[in-house]
Amino acid sequence: MLVRLLIYRNSTGGWAIGINYGLLGNNLPAPADTISQLQQLNVSKTRLFSPDHDVLTALHDSGISVIVGTLNEDLESLSSDPSAAASWVETNILPHYSSVDITCLSAGNEVIPGDLAQYVPGTIQNLDAALIAAGISDIPVTTAVSMGVLSTSYPPSQGAFSDESFAVISQIVNFLAEKKSPLLVNAYPYFARVGDPMNVDLRYALFQEGPTVVHDGSLTYTNIFDAMVDAVYSALEEIDGGDDVEVVVTETGWPSGGGRDASVENAETYVNNLIGHVSSGRGTPKRPGREIETYIFAMFNENLKPAGVEQNWGLHYPNLTQVYQANFSSTKVFIQ
Repeated sequence: MLVRLLIYRNSTGGWAIGINYGLLGNNLPAPADTISQLQQLNVSKTRLFSPDHDVLTALHDSGISVIVGTLNEDLESLSSDPSAAASWVETNILPHYSSVDITCLSAGNEVIPGDLAQYVPGTIQNLDAALIAAGISDIPVTTAVSMGVLSTSYPPSQGAFSDESFAVISQIVNFLAEKKSPLLVNAYPYFARVGDPMNVDLRYALFQEGPTVVHDGSLTYTNIFDAMVDAVYSALEEIDGGDDVEVVVTETGWPSGGGRDASVENAETYVNNLIGHVSSGRGTPKRPGREIETYIFAMFNENLKPAGVEQNWGLHYPNLTQVYQANFSSTKVFIQ
Protein backbone atom coordinates (compact mmCIF):
# COMPACT_ATOMS: atom_id res chain seq x y z
CA MET A 1 0.00 0.00 0.00
CA LEU A 2 1.43 3.36 -0.99
CA VAL A 3 1.42 6.04 1.70
CA ARG A 4 0.67 9.62 0.74
CA LEU A 5 2.75 12.27 2.48
CA LEU A 6 0.73 14.82 4.43
CA ILE A 7 0.61 17.97 2.32
CA TYR A 8 -0.24 21.33 3.85
CA ARG A 9 -3.50 22.82 2.61
CA ASN A 10 -3.95 26.57 2.62
CA SER A 11 -6.91 27.27 4.89
CA THR A 12 -7.33 30.97 4.24
CA GLY A 13 -9.38 32.67 1.53
CA GLY A 14 -9.98 30.86 -1.76
CA TRP A 15 -10.34 27.45 -0.07
CA ALA A 16 -12.99 26.30 -2.53
CA ILE A 17 -11.46 27.97 -5.58
CA GLY A 18 -8.96 26.52 -8.02
CA ILE A 19 -7.64 27.50 -11.44
CA ASN A 20 -7.44 25.46 -14.63
CA TYR A 21 -3.86 25.14 -15.89
CA GLY A 22 -4.12 24.93 -19.66
CA LEU A 23 -1.09 24.34 -21.82
CA LEU A 24 -2.22 25.37 -25.32
CA GLY A 25 0.35 28.10 -25.71
CA ASN A 26 3.87 28.24 -27.14
CA ASN A 27 4.94 31.10 -24.89
CA LEU A 28 3.89 29.94 -21.44
CA PRO A 29 6.17 30.27 -18.42
CA ALA A 30 7.98 27.33 -16.85
CA PRO A 31 5.77 25.14 -14.65
CA ALA A 32 7.78 26.04 -11.55
CA ASP A 33 7.08 29.74 -12.13
CA THR A 34 3.39 29.05 -12.65
CA ILE A 35 3.12 27.02 -9.45
CA SER A 36 4.91 29.81 -7.60
CA GLN A 37 2.36 32.26 -8.96
CA LEU A 38 -0.51 30.08 -7.77
CA GLN A 39 1.02 30.07 -4.31
CA GLN A 40 1.37 33.84 -4.35
CA LEU A 41 -2.28 34.13 -5.35
CA ASN A 42 -3.30 32.05 -2.34
CA VAL A 43 -4.77 29.35 -4.61
CA SER A 44 -4.44 25.76 -3.40
CA LYS A 45 -6.18 23.88 -6.23
CA THR A 46 -5.49 23.42 -9.92
CA ARG A 47 -6.61 21.20 -12.76
CA LEU A 48 -4.68 19.64 -15.65
CA PHE A 49 -6.33 18.43 -18.84
CA SER A 50 -3.59 15.85 -19.33
CA PRO A 51 -0.93 14.31 -17.06
CA ASP A 52 1.90 16.67 -17.95
CA HIS A 53 5.00 15.29 -16.22
CA ASP A 54 6.76 18.66 -15.90
CA VAL A 55 3.76 20.31 -14.25
CA LEU A 56 3.16 17.39 -11.92
CA THR A 57 6.81 17.44 -10.91
CA ALA A 58 6.59 21.18 -10.22
CA LEU A 59 3.61 20.47 -7.95
CA HIS A 60 5.63 18.19 -5.66
CA ASP A 61 5.31 19.34 -2.04
CA SER A 62 3.75 22.61 -3.19
CA GLY A 63 0.60 22.40 -1.07
CA ILE A 64 -1.47 22.66 -4.26
CA SER A 65 -3.86 19.84 -5.08
CA VAL A 66 -4.61 18.83 -8.65
CA ILE A 67 -7.29 17.18 -10.75
CA VAL A 68 -5.60 15.18 -13.53
CA GLY A 69 -7.38 14.42 -16.80
CA THR A 70 -6.81 11.90 -19.53
CA LEU A 71 -6.64 13.00 -23.14
CA ASN A 72 -9.90 12.44 -24.98
CA GLU A 73 -8.07 10.53 -27.69
CA ASP A 74 -6.88 8.00 -25.10
CA LEU A 75 -10.39 7.04 -23.96
CA GLU A 76 -10.92 4.21 -26.43
CA SER A 77 -7.73 2.34 -25.49
CA LEU A 78 -8.15 2.98 -21.76
CA SER A 79 -11.70 1.66 -21.94
CA SER A 80 -10.98 -1.46 -23.95
CA ASP A 81 -7.67 -2.52 -22.43
CA PRO A 82 -7.21 -2.78 -18.64
CA SER A 83 -3.46 -3.10 -19.16
CA ALA A 84 -3.45 0.31 -20.90
CA ALA A 85 -5.15 1.80 -17.86
CA ALA A 86 -2.62 0.11 -15.57
CA SER A 87 0.23 1.49 -17.66
CA TRP A 88 -1.35 4.97 -17.61
CA VAL A 89 -1.52 4.91 -13.81
CA GLU A 90 2.01 3.53 -13.51
CA THR A 91 3.42 6.22 -15.83
CA ASN A 92 1.41 9.26 -14.80
CA ILE A 93 0.27 8.79 -11.21
CA LEU A 94 2.68 6.58 -9.29
CA PRO A 95 5.75 8.85 -9.73
CA HIS A 96 3.84 11.76 -8.19
CA TYR A 97 1.37 10.19 -5.78
CA SER A 98 3.42 10.48 -2.60
CA SER A 99 4.34 14.13 -3.21
CA VAL A 100 1.26 15.60 -4.87
CA ASP A 101 -2.31 15.73 -3.60
CA ILE A 102 -4.16 14.31 -6.62
CA THR A 103 -7.81 14.91 -5.76
CA CYS A 104 -9.31 12.95 -8.64
CA LEU A 105 -8.83 11.69 -12.19
CA SER A 106 -11.07 12.84 -15.01
CA ALA A 107 -11.74 10.39 -17.81
CA GLY A 108 -11.79 12.85 -20.68
CA ASN A 109 -13.39 16.26 -20.93
CA GLU A 110 -16.75 17.17 -22.48
CA VAL A 111 -17.18 14.11 -24.71
CA ILE A 112 -20.78 13.37 -23.65
CA PRO A 113 -22.84 13.25 -25.83
CA GLY A 114 -20.65 12.28 -28.78
CA ASP A 115 -18.76 9.48 -30.47
CA LEU A 116 -16.32 9.09 -27.56
CA ALA A 117 -19.00 9.00 -24.86
CA GLN A 118 -19.31 5.20 -25.05
CA TYR A 119 -15.74 4.84 -23.80
CA VAL A 120 -16.08 6.94 -20.64
CA PRO A 121 -17.69 4.36 -18.30
CA GLY A 122 -15.13 1.71 -19.20
CA THR A 123 -12.25 4.15 -18.76
CA ILE A 124 -13.51 5.18 -15.35
CA GLN A 125 -13.83 1.56 -14.24
CA ASN A 126 -10.44 0.51 -15.63
CA LEU A 127 -8.58 3.46 -14.12
CA ASP A 128 -10.26 2.86 -10.78
CA ALA A 129 -9.27 -0.81 -10.88
CA ALA A 130 -5.70 0.14 -11.85
CA LEU A 131 -5.44 2.54 -8.92
CA ILE A 132 -6.71 -0.08 -6.50
CA ALA A 133 -4.30 -2.66 -7.89
CA ALA A 134 -1.48 -0.16 -7.30
CA GLY A 135 -2.56 0.22 -3.68
CA ILE A 136 -4.24 3.59 -4.14
CA SER A 137 -7.74 3.88 -2.74
CA ASP A 138 -8.11 7.63 -2.15
CA ILE A 139 -8.17 9.04 -5.70
CA PRO A 140 -11.68 8.97 -7.19
CA VAL A 141 -12.15 8.59 -10.93
CA THR A 142 -14.89 10.52 -12.72
CA THR A 143 -15.41 12.60 -15.85
CA ALA A 144 -16.06 16.23 -16.80
CA VAL A 145 -19.20 17.16 -18.70
CA SER A 146 -20.52 20.38 -20.19
CA MET A 147 -24.01 21.74 -19.66
CA GLY A 148 -24.69 20.19 -23.07
CA VAL A 149 -25.55 16.91 -21.31
CA LEU A 150 -28.84 18.52 -20.27
CA SER A 151 -31.90 18.78 -22.48
CA THR A 152 -33.60 21.10 -19.97
CA SER A 153 -31.98 23.49 -17.51
CA TYR A 154 -34.72 26.06 -16.88
CA PRO A 155 -36.18 26.31 -14.37
CA PRO A 156 -33.47 24.53 -12.35
CA SER A 157 -35.95 22.13 -10.76
CA GLN A 158 -36.72 20.77 -14.23
CA GLY A 159 -33.10 19.97 -15.07
CA ALA A 160 -32.90 16.75 -17.07
CA PHE A 161 -30.27 14.83 -18.99
CA SER A 162 -30.81 14.61 -22.74
CA ASP A 163 -31.87 11.40 -24.43
CA GLU A 164 -28.47 11.32 -26.18
CA SER A 165 -26.64 11.52 -22.84
CA PHE A 166 -28.86 9.55 -20.50
CA ALA A 167 -27.67 5.99 -21.03
CA VAL A 168 -23.97 6.80 -20.58
CA ILE A 169 -24.57 9.30 -17.80
CA SER A 170 -26.67 6.76 -15.90
CA GLN A 171 -23.82 4.23 -15.96
CA ILE A 172 -21.39 6.87 -14.75
CA VAL A 173 -23.66 8.20 -12.01
CA ASN A 174 -24.34 4.69 -10.70
CA PHE A 175 -20.58 4.16 -10.41
CA LEU A 176 -19.97 7.57 -8.83
CA ALA A 177 -22.74 7.02 -6.29
CA GLU A 178 -21.31 3.66 -5.26
CA LYS A 179 -17.82 5.14 -4.91
CA LYS A 180 -19.05 8.43 -3.36
CA SER A 181 -17.20 10.32 -6.09
CA PRO A 182 -18.20 13.67 -7.62
CA LEU A 183 -19.37 14.56 -11.11
CA LEU A 184 -17.28 17.28 -12.75
CA VAL A 185 -19.32 19.94 -14.54
CA ASN A 186 -18.18 22.83 -16.74
CA ALA A 187 -20.63 25.71 -16.31
CA TYR A 188 -20.28 28.97 -18.24
CA PRO A 189 -22.78 31.79 -17.60
CA TYR A 190 -20.96 33.68 -20.36
CA PHE A 191 -22.19 31.28 -23.04
CA ALA A 192 -25.71 31.34 -21.63
CA ARG A 193 -25.63 35.13 -21.87
CA VAL A 194 -24.27 35.45 -25.41
CA GLY A 195 -26.42 32.57 -26.62
CA ASP A 196 -29.64 34.22 -25.46
CA PRO A 197 -28.97 37.90 -24.69
CA MET A 198 -32.66 38.83 -24.85
CA ASN A 199 -33.53 36.52 -21.95
CA VAL A 200 -30.29 36.30 -19.95
CA ASP A 201 -29.57 39.67 -18.36
CA LEU A 202 -25.89 40.55 -18.11
CA ARG A 203 -26.23 41.37 -14.42
CA TYR A 204 -27.84 38.00 -13.72
CA ALA A 205 -24.80 36.37 -15.36
CA LEU A 206 -22.30 38.51 -13.42
CA PHE A 207 -23.73 37.96 -9.91
CA GLN A 208 -24.98 41.56 -9.85
CA GLU A 209 -28.26 42.92 -8.60
CA GLY A 210 -30.66 43.48 -11.47
CA PRO A 211 -34.16 42.88 -12.74
CA THR A 212 -33.81 39.11 -13.11
CA VAL A 213 -34.84 37.00 -10.15
CA VAL A 214 -35.99 33.46 -10.88
CA HIS A 215 -38.57 31.96 -8.53
CA ASP A 216 -38.60 28.19 -8.80
CA GLY A 217 -41.10 26.79 -6.33
CA SER A 218 -39.82 27.77 -2.90
CA LEU A 219 -36.33 28.57 -4.22
CA THR A 220 -35.09 31.92 -5.50
CA TYR A 221 -32.21 32.43 -7.92
CA THR A 222 -30.36 35.72 -8.26
CA ASN A 223 -27.57 34.44 -10.52
CA ILE A 224 -27.37 31.94 -13.35
CA PHE A 225 -24.34 30.11 -11.95
CA ASP A 226 -26.43 28.71 -9.09
CA ALA A 227 -29.24 27.93 -11.51
CA MET A 228 -26.87 25.92 -13.72
CA VAL A 229 -25.45 23.92 -10.82
CA ASP A 230 -28.89 23.17 -9.41
CA ALA A 231 -30.19 22.12 -12.83
CA VAL A 232 -27.49 19.43 -12.82
CA TYR A 233 -28.46 18.39 -9.29
CA SER A 234 -32.09 18.09 -10.40
CA ALA A 235 -31.04 15.91 -13.32
CA LEU A 236 -28.91 13.73 -11.04
CA GLU A 237 -31.89 13.16 -8.75
CA GLU A 238 -33.67 11.32 -11.58
CA ILE A 239 -31.01 8.57 -11.55
CA ASP A 240 -30.79 5.94 -8.80
CA GLY A 241 -28.14 7.07 -6.34
CA GLY A 242 -27.79 10.46 -8.02
CA ASP A 243 -29.00 12.27 -4.90
CA ASP A 244 -25.67 11.44 -3.27
CA VAL A 245 -23.39 12.61 -6.11
CA GLU A 246 -21.73 15.97 -5.51
CA VAL A 247 -21.09 18.44 -8.30
CA VAL A 248 -17.66 20.00 -8.69
CA VAL A 249 -17.55 22.91 -11.13
CA THR A 250 -14.33 22.23 -13.02
CA GLU A 251 -14.61 25.12 -15.46
CA THR A 252 -16.18 28.55 -15.27
CA GLY A 253 -14.97 32.01 -16.15
CA TRP A 254 -15.44 35.01 -18.38
CA PRO A 255 -13.37 36.13 -21.39
CA SER A 256 -11.64 39.50 -21.34
CA GLY A 257 -11.93 40.10 -25.09
CA GLY A 258 -12.77 38.73 -28.49
CA GLY A 259 -16.55 38.66 -28.45
CA ARG A 260 -19.83 40.11 -27.25
CA ASP A 261 -19.76 41.17 -23.57
CA ALA A 262 -16.16 39.95 -23.41
CA SER A 263 -14.19 42.68 -21.66
CA VAL A 264 -11.63 43.07 -18.91
CA GLU A 265 -14.26 44.81 -16.77
CA ASN A 266 -16.82 42.02 -17.13
CA ALA A 267 -14.21 39.31 -16.60
CA GLU A 268 -12.97 40.99 -13.42
CA THR A 269 -16.52 41.44 -12.17
CA TYR A 270 -17.52 37.84 -12.85
CA VAL A 271 -14.42 36.23 -11.40
CA ASN A 272 -14.32 38.30 -8.22
CA ASN A 273 -18.03 37.88 -7.60
CA LEU A 274 -17.66 34.15 -8.24
CA ILE A 275 -14.84 33.98 -5.70
CA GLY A 276 -16.95 35.83 -3.16
CA HIS A 277 -19.97 33.66 -3.78
CA VAL A 278 -18.16 30.32 -3.64
CA SER A 279 -15.94 31.28 -0.71
CA SER A 280 -18.96 32.38 1.32
CA GLY A 281 -19.94 28.74 1.77
CA ARG A 282 -23.60 29.56 1.19
CA GLY A 283 -23.94 26.91 -1.50
CA THR A 284 -26.82 27.02 -3.97
CA PRO A 285 -30.55 27.34 -3.26
CA LYS A 286 -30.97 23.58 -3.78
CA ARG A 287 -27.85 22.71 -1.75
CA PRO A 288 -27.54 25.50 0.84
CA GLY A 289 -24.51 25.59 3.08
CA ARG A 290 -22.54 23.13 0.94
CA GLU A 291 -19.29 24.44 -0.47
CA ILE A 292 -19.17 24.46 -4.27
CA GLU A 293 -15.65 23.44 -5.24
CA THR A 294 -15.00 25.54 -8.34
CA TYR A 295 -12.16 25.97 -10.84
CA ILE A 296 -11.75 29.18 -12.83
CA PHE A 297 -10.88 28.90 -16.48
CA ALA A 298 -8.02 29.65 -16.93
CA MET A 299 -4.56 30.50 -15.69
CA PHE A 300 -3.30 31.97 -19.00
CA ASN A 301 -4.41 33.40 -22.29
CA GLU A 302 -3.38 30.55 -24.61
CA ASN A 303 -2.28 31.56 -28.11
CA LEU A 304 -2.61 28.13 -29.73
CA LYS A 305 -6.37 28.22 -29.34
CA PRO A 306 -8.64 29.64 -32.06
CA ALA A 307 -8.49 33.44 -32.37
CA GLY A 308 -11.15 35.47 -30.60
CA VAL A 309 -12.85 34.61 -27.34
CA GLU A 310 -11.00 31.31 -26.99
CA GLN A 311 -7.65 33.07 -26.56
CA ASN A 312 -8.91 35.44 -23.87
CA TRP A 313 -9.97 33.44 -20.82
CA GLY A 314 -6.78 33.83 -18.86
CA LEU A 315 -6.26 35.49 -15.51
CA HIS A 316 -2.70 36.11 -16.69
CA TYR A 317 -0.75 36.92 -19.79
CA PRO A 318 2.04 34.42 -20.53
CA ASN A 319 4.57 36.77 -18.91
CA LEU A 320 2.68 36.22 -15.62
CA THR A 321 1.31 39.76 -15.39
CA GLN A 322 -2.37 39.79 -14.49
CA VAL A 323 -5.01 40.58 -17.09
CA TYR A 324 -7.06 41.96 -14.19
CA GLN A 325 -7.00 41.83 -10.41
CA ALA A 326 -8.52 38.65 -8.97
CA ASN A 327 -8.84 38.73 -5.20
CA PHE A 328 -8.29 35.20 -3.93
CA SER A 329 -7.56 36.34 -0.38
CA SER A 330 -11.05 37.70 0.20
CA THR A 331 -14.05 35.63 1.18
CA LYS A 332 -16.63 38.21 0.13
CA VAL A 333 -16.17 40.32 -2.97
CA PHE A 334 -19.26 41.51 -4.80
CA ILE A 335 -18.91 44.13 -7.52
CA GLN A 336 -22.14 45.95 -8.26
